[in-house]
Amino acid sequence: MAFDSERTAVIVVDMQKGFCHPDGSLYAPGSEDVIEPIAAFLDDAREAGASVIFTRDVHPPEQFEGTHYYDEFERWGEHLLEGSWETAIVDWLAVEDSDHVVTKHTYDAFYETELEGWLRAHGIDDLLVCGTLANVCVLHTASSAALRDFRPVLVEDLIGAIEADHREYALDHADWLFGELTAAEDVAFD
Repeated sequence: MAFDSERTAVIVVDMQKGFCHPDGSLYAPGSEDVIEPIAAFLDDAREAGASVIFTRDVHPPEQFEGTHYYDEFERWGEHLLEGSWETAIVDWLAVEDSDHVVTKHTYDAFYETELEGWLRAHGIDDLLVCGTLANVCVLHTASSAALRDFRPVLVEDLIGAIEADHREYALDHADWLFGELTAAEDVAFD
């Protein structure tokens, strides 16, 4: 699968200590397992000249006070609180000066963030999506990208999950409804 490096961004979803470190509040071993393969993939993407975007899930402690329905703390418990060590990107995936970082407060990296504007300003059409959690933030970010007429391609072997069946569900759903799937080794940059 070939991608024009000038029109492609790799979106690394929520590869943060809260999800990838054994002491994290939402630790998923599947998230930790994809750190090194993502690092290698980013090396290739950067060398080819593709853009790299990291998303960070961050929650102010009062975010869900007084909400009508949407309350992640009720569903998951308090997690990735603003200012905590959990919000940092894992050490193996050092953010470079040329990378773009998007701080988000929901499952969707496009919701009330500057991501769409940044992508359009940089002429990006195709998105290679990896990271964690497969059936939550990866799925919602990729589907939101498709609704905005970007081409989301999920790099299936670079996606972490709490359970293997969560990952399989997310990949099957994305492939069927709005996106494409590829393996990291099958990606080529023009």
